[in-house]
Amino acid sequence: MTEPISYTTEEIAKLLKVSKLTVYDLIKKGELPAYRVGKQMRVDSTDLEAYKLKAKSGYTAGGTAPGRLGGGPAGFVAADVQLTPLTPVSLPVSSADANDGVKPLVITGQDPGLDLLAKALEKRSSKFRPLRSFASSMDSLVAMYNGGADIVSTHLYDGDTGEYNLPYIRKLFISLPYLVFHFVTRKAGFYVKQGNPLGITAWEDLSRPNIRLINREKGSGARVLLDEQLRLRGIVPSSVNGYEQEETTHMGLGGRIALGGADVGVGSERPARIAGLDFIPLIAERVDLVVLNKPENREWIGLLREALLSAELHDVLFSLGDYDLSSTGQVIASSEAGL
Repeated sequence: MTEPISYTTEEIAKLLKVSKLTVYDLIKKGELPAYRVGKQMRVDSTDLEAYKLKAKSGYTAGGTAPGRLGGGPAGFVAADVQLTPLTPVSLPVSSADANDGVKPLVITGQDPGLDLLAKALEKRSSKFRPLRSFASSMDSLVAMYNGGADIVSTHLYDGDTGEYNLPYIRKLFISLPYLVFHFVTRKAGFYVKQGNPLGITAWEDLSRPNIRLINREKGSGARVLLDEQLRLRGIVPSSVNGYEQEETTHMGLGGRIALGGADVGVGSERPARIAGLDFIPLIAERVDLVVLNKPENREWIGLLREALLSAELHDVLFSLGDYDLSSTGQVIASSEAGL
C-alpha cells in the first residue's frame, strides 16, 4: 500500500495560500490532523484533502439559482448563495502569537488596493491585526452576515437600478447596523487578445457562437455584472459559448485568454494589462467597503476612516494608475446614525 505524501506546515500554507499562523491555528483546533517528526509538524495529503472537502461542504449555504444570483436584490437572501470558505492570509506583524490580545480584522476582496489599506491600518494601531481574505463579493457579504468578516469589499452591480452594492447590502443586512465607505472607482470591461481580432466591443457580442467566454466564479462581482447585462438584454446564459468555464481570479482569467483557451472575459483593467491583453472598458465600477456599525467596532472603524482619508494611502493607490479616488473614504450609506 502506498503511503500518503506528507507536508510541512510551510508547504500546507503555500498550498492553501494562507499564513503559517492560520495552519497552526487549524492544527490547534483539531480541524487539520498533524503529527510531529522531530521538531517539525507534518500533515498527510489524505488529511489535507479531507479538510478541504469538509471546509467546502461546511460553508455551503444553499444552491445558486441559474442566471441571476438569488433572483437579484429583490429576492436576494443568504440561502440563495453558495458560499465558499474564506481563506485568511496574515500580513506581516510584530507578533506571531494568535493569543496576544490583538484583535484580528478580516478584510475581504481581491483588489490589490486592499493590501495597501491593510498596511495603512496596521500602522495606526498595534491593537488590531489586519488579515486578508481573497473571497468574492457575494461570499464576503454572507460571511459578514454570519460573523466571519470585519471589512467587506464588494462591487455588485444591480441592473434594475444601475447602482452598485447598496441594493444587495440593504437586502441582506435588514436587521444589522452597517456603514458603507466608498473605496475606489475603477473600470470594468472585456479582456481580449491584443488587437481585438474578433471585434468584441459590446455585451451582445457574447452571444456570437464563434466567441469563447471564460467566466468568473459564482458570487464574484464580475460574474454578477455579466449576469445582469445578459439578463437585461434577454440573452440566455446557456447560449453563451464558455459560460460554464470559470476562473477564480482576474489574473487566472487573463492568463486563460493570453494562452488561447478563451477569447473574452470580464474583469477590471489592471490584470488585463499585466497579462498583455487589450482592455475594452464598459462601465465605471464602484468598490465599497462594508462594516458593521456596532459599539465594539467603533474604535477600529475610526482608524479605518482615518486610513481611507489619509494622503499616505491616496498616494500609493494613485501610483497604481487606474483608480478614481475622488470619493475615497466617503460614507455613502448607514443603517443608523453616524459614528
